[in-house]
Amino acid sequence: MADSPVSSIPVGPAGLSRRAQRFVEVEGIRVHRQDILRHREAWIGQGIPAAEINRVAAFQGRWGGLVLPPAPFYQGGPRILSADCPKLMSPEGWSFPAGDCRVSMAYGFAIGPDGAFGIDAHRYTPLHAGTDGWVESLALAAHARRWARTVTRITGEAVESLDLGGFEPVPEVLGVTDTWWRGKDSLIALYRGEAVGLDAPQCLEAHVYGGLDEWGLQGG
Repeated sequence: MADSPVSSIPVGPAGLSRRAQRFVEVEGIRVHRQDILRHREAWIGQGIPAAEINRVAAFQGRWGGLVLPPAPFYQGGPRILSADCPKLMSPEGWSFPAGDCRVSMAYGFAIGPDGAFGIDAHRYTPLHAGTDGWVESLALAAHARRWARTVTRITGEAVESLDLGGFEPVPEVLGVTDTWWRGKDSLIALYRGEAVGLDAPQCLEAHVYGGLDEWGLQGG
């Protein structure tokens, strides 16, 4: 069976913010994606529940084949968003890959039993409550870099001393381990996934985007 035909011009999926939809449509491209359903019978024969296969197919239908610019952390994130065969994360449930890494790394990217987007090292660590949140975070980072007057990178223990008083969480990124915070003239991205997933507190990192006006803070 041939791979599913897909236009090379992506359309921002429904449910994203206008900022993220523009990001997908302007900065992203679509490549041919694997037809997950052609593996259905073989996977069922391996004991994979039909509901999990349907979940993989739904991800592939929404995100499969989408190429986005590199993320500012996690060595850029998945090269291409693409699902593959689920595996059992006993006792939590089933997960499946979210796309191959851009470089050789100590972990991969996966969708967890509850649909969260995360990293899978010696344990699974959710970053965002869904893939929409991961894409929203990429869009917000690209927007903030473009409009900020200053960008400050903070690492290790210094991240814990950041004062978030007066800041509010940015809800659209669906933050779990990773979060974004919006203040009166700045945005802060907190990347905790590697520190938690690899038991490596030195990997804590925050990016502070300063000098933003109202458009810079929101961007749609």
